[in-house]
Amino acid sequence: MRCILALDQGTTSSRAIVFDHDGAVRGAAQREFRQIFPQPGWVEHDATEIWATQSGVMHEAIAKAGITAADIAAIGITNQRETTVVWERATGRPIANAIVWQDRRTASLCDELRAAGCAPLIAAKTGLVLDAYFSGTKLKWLLDNVPAARERAARGELAFGTIDSWLVFQLTGGRRHVTDPSNASRTLLFDIRRGAWDDELLRLFDIPQSVLPEVVESSGVCAQTLLDGVRVPIGGIAGDQQAALFGQACLSPGLAKNTYGTGCFLLLNTGRKAVASTNNLLTTVAWKRDGSIDYALEGSVFIGGAVVQWLRDGLQVIRAASEVEALAASVPDTAGVYFVPAFAGLGAPHWDPYARGAMFGLTRGSTKAHIARAALESIAFQSADVLDAMQKDADVTLAELRVDGGATANDLLMQFQADILGVPVVRPKVLETTALGAAYLAGLAVGYWKGDDDIAANWQVDRRFEPQASRERIAELRGGWDKAVERTRRWA
Repeated sequence: MRCILALDQGTTSSRAIVFDHDGAVRGAAQREFRQIFPQPGWVEHDATEIWATQSGVMHEAIAKAGITAADIAAIGITNQRETTVVWERATGRPIANAIVWQDRRTASLCDELRAAGCAPLIAAKTGLVLDAYFSGTKLKWLLDNVPAARERAARGELAFGTIDSWLVFQLTGGRRHVTDPSNASRTLLFDIRRGAWDDELLRLFDIPQSVLPEVVESSGVCAQTLLDGVRVPIGGIAGDQQAALFGQACLSPGLAKNTYGTGCFLLLNTGRKAVASTNNLLTTVAWKRDGSIDYALEGSVFIGGAVVQWLRDGLQVIRAASEVEALAASVPDTAGVYFVPAFAGLGAPHWDPYARGAMFGLTRGSTKAHIARAALESIAFQSADVLDAMQKDADVTLAELRVDGGATANDLLMQFQADILGVPVVRPKVLETTALGAAYLAGLAVGYWKGDDDIAANWQVDRRFEPQASRERIAELRGGWDKAVERTRRWA
């Protein structure tokens, strides 16, 4: 049986997964890589280490699946999105560490542009809030601060890309420098309605056109890679959250998913209509297929599963992330403790880069179990804030929320999420929906799957979490959460 290989390059690890025609995992491999924190608010990755780990797990997953490169019908790529790499075209070497999407070093530049009245123009063209989260200000910072970078860019010696572009460049030995619209739409440089790089935005951020990748369709053969002597087509590219939306079979307007990874990312498919948000959400490209762009509304929570990593590595109250559910479940509630994990500021719908993390309601009776439970609940509270804004923007009432990502294995969190939202939370059998979405986009491009009906037929429910708490109790809890969030604002 032929298979599809998905490369899933995430914020903390690189993964590769081999899927069969039923969407089942045949083989998988994963490796973590370093998180670099040069100073407070700065987050970097070594792009060469990203490529080394991604290349390694690619070969490992193929071996675990018991297949050869000749059995791979196509490769799909999905990636952490706004993370920014600039490299030498001639050598393929980065000129500096990649600046990660969580990095806040360009917050002051965003303040200057906002004060100059640029935010409405940027929002109208890109669908994005003017924030340090996105790639455009990171790219400008690299060109301005790496010695000779701007001069070299002007001579056409340098290439910019999000991680998808970096991987394709490496996979093709430097022959292809491309991205897809889902990733391009996260740069602050791309007009999402025209589906093209925008000259006015490039002038605003002082970005030369020469560094930009070619924009290709999310599903379509854009390149080939030589894998163990076999030419294998690269057939799909999508940013991780858009790939997860596709992998969850949210293929028609009104369907939504929430991915619980390092952050939480809630996307609602709005079809061919780019819905402008009035509630501080993002309008983003979902994907481009067969010449047409589909759009989504998105709310981004910066710290989701990463709060559990912090409990493990920072506070050291657990030894492994898997221990958090049992610890949190050892108490019936948080005993009034609220934990706002604004370690990197607050994302949607608040967009406050100067917020900082805090705990409230601590007493002498508070224990590590209460803190662990409050940390888990913070993930659900933040997602509920986003969903409220999304339903107002799209004028829809969600019937259910499809969920994926590592933290969805936590039944306590999923039940609390259903309680807070007041709608069922549905977990699929295959949780690797980000990688699966990339696989689907690639497989459709080469005819491995014939159409959307094949994709929808593969989606199966593992468990459905129904709301159980009273609305009065939930209103009380959310009132406390709102008060806690307000007290973290504008701290730094």
